[in-house]
Amino acid sequence: MSSANFRRFWFGQTLSQFGTRIGTLGLSVTAVDLLRAGSTEVGILTAASTVCYLLIGLPAGAWVDTLPKRRTMMWAAALRCLAVLAVPLLWAVGALRMEALYLVAIAVGVVTVFFDVACQSYVPVLVPEEDIATANARLEAAAQVSALGGPALAGLLMRAVSAPVVMLVDSFAYLASFLCLSFTEDGEQPSGLAPRTRGHLRADIAEGLRFVRDQPVIRRLAVSMGVSNFFATMVATLIPLLVLRTLRFDPFMLGLIMTCGAVGGVLGATLAPAARRRFRAGTVMAFGLVTAALFAAAGPLAALAGPGRPVLAGAVLLVGEFGMTAGALLFNVTQVSLRQTLCPRNLLGRMNASIRFVVWGGMPLAALAAGRLGEALGVVPTLWIGVVGSVATVLPVITVDKVMRAGTARHVVTEAAR
Repeated sequence: MSSANFRRFWFGQTLSQFGTRIGTLGLSVTAVDLLRAGSTEVGILTAASTVCYLLIGLPAGAWVDTLPKRRTMMWAAALRCLAVLAVPLLWAVGALRMEALYLVAIAVGVVTVFFDVACQSYVPVLVPEEDIATANARLEAAAQVSALGGPALAGLLMRAVSAPVVMLVDSFAYLASFLCLSFTEDGEQPSGLAPRTRGHLRADIAEGLRFVRDQPVIRRLAVSMGVSNFFATMVATLIPLLVLRTLRFDPFMLGLIMTCGAVGGVLGATLAPAARRRFRAGTVMAFGLVTAALFAAAGPLAALAGPGRPVLAGAVLLVGEFGMTAGALLFNVTQVSLRQTLCPRNLLGRMNASIRFVVWGGMPLAALAAGRLGEALGVVPTLWIGVVGSVATVLPVITVDKVMRAGTARHVVTEAAR
């Protein structure tokens, strides 16, 4: 893991994640505080940023498998830089509206689909197989470390300048990611797709979907992540409204909550490789999911304290975000490494895209549901629905260890018969 190329890639990803955290907070505050968005509009904004996985996630995976991963990420980073730059420019000329935020969210979402699928498929290209788990842990830990200062810095900056101006930092971070990738070298070989399927998009997509469907461990991970992301999106959609409107905190507190979550994320990502060496993968993932679900209850619990007891409400939110993110990252690092190990190299892009389609495809629906339920039932009752639903995410991964043991036993028997 001392490769200079990996360090450059790692550094670029850290800067990109740093900017993304600032941009996410800036976009939420712009909508809620500056444009006075309600639950429904916030739900639409969240849906706009994730609907692209549902619309183009599958073909993106097939295309990424035939394209150079690094160049794909470079183009995506450059386009994200330009899309985010539109927010402060529109604000400067007095033309910023919610519709513009929707369009920016969609544009960033489209290129992020390609960037994320290529990124997850690039790690096995850049490092040897025995270093994949460590590389993923470092990337996740770096992302969380960058998030430590990002939201808090954004919150502080928004005390001095308007939220759209802060999003300039996000744009510059994507530019820095582009530059780091341009200096990264790798030994990626041309696509291994068979000539009979090259260019046949539908056949390529179907092959990736069949692999996810037929691989028993990856199928269980897809179901678990799909349920988890659905309910986690419901919670995440309404947290800015809970913090800024229900509890009447300022944007700095929202940034501080995200920063505290990043501390938990660093802990979860750092512990994941050691936990994986000591325990089976299914055990580690189940523990992470249960931990994340239990701590997600901090949001609605903080509302019980109300704006009348800000210290107590703030403390509950900070602890909850810490524990929730720690559990989520413990699960995420483990499942990503497991998927990359189990999947053939020439199917990585399509496998990752198929997973993203299933997992992220439900997020826009969850965001819209959160917005509607937030208007109809209230923010706090809708948060409780998200928390209760999150508990069910552990069910598909409980049997992962058993399935892996059975698969190993079958492989041993087959080899002995030969």
